[in-house]
Amino acid sequence: MKYFVLILSFTVFISCAQNSKHQAVSKSNPTGSSSDKNQFNGRALPENVCYVVRDGGTERPFTGKYWNHHEKGMYACVACDELLFSSETKYDSGSGWPSFYDVLTQGKVNKIEDYELGVLRLEIRCAKCDAHLGHVFDDGPVPTGKRYCVNSASLLFVPK
Repeated sequence: MKYFVLILSFTVFISCAQNSKHQAVSKSNPTGSSSDKNQFNGRALPENVCYVVRDGGTERPFTGKYWNHHEKGMYACVACDELLFSSETKYDSGSGWPSFYDVLTQGKVNKIEDYELGVLRLEIRCAKCDAHLGHVFDDGPVPTGKRYCVNSASLLFVPK
């Protein structure tokens, strides 16, 4: 029995290692071609940005450019320049990601059910280019009670 578990574990380890060598396939890169590796919406973007906006990744908390950013202005989608959020609705949620209690204008972001972690979350994506932005939660401040938890990598700041 001990050998069976050992062999099974080794097989799983090898198969996982093999899968990590393949080029990521996503909605915007359905073929997984390496020429599109750092492209999204026809733009060349840094790898960490593509990981978030194209592959639906999440940056580590307290590491993004805008989580502790307090300048007045607007936040746009890094992939298409669509204005999404205002510094007027930005607040410190303590989560380590930029948080907003509302979008700039309704219809700027699409909400999609996300069960990736085994529980229902609402993923938010740019309505114009479908870039992954983050998630929205029902634990925000008044007046909306919403917390739009956004990856800094998906944002571009436009000062007033």
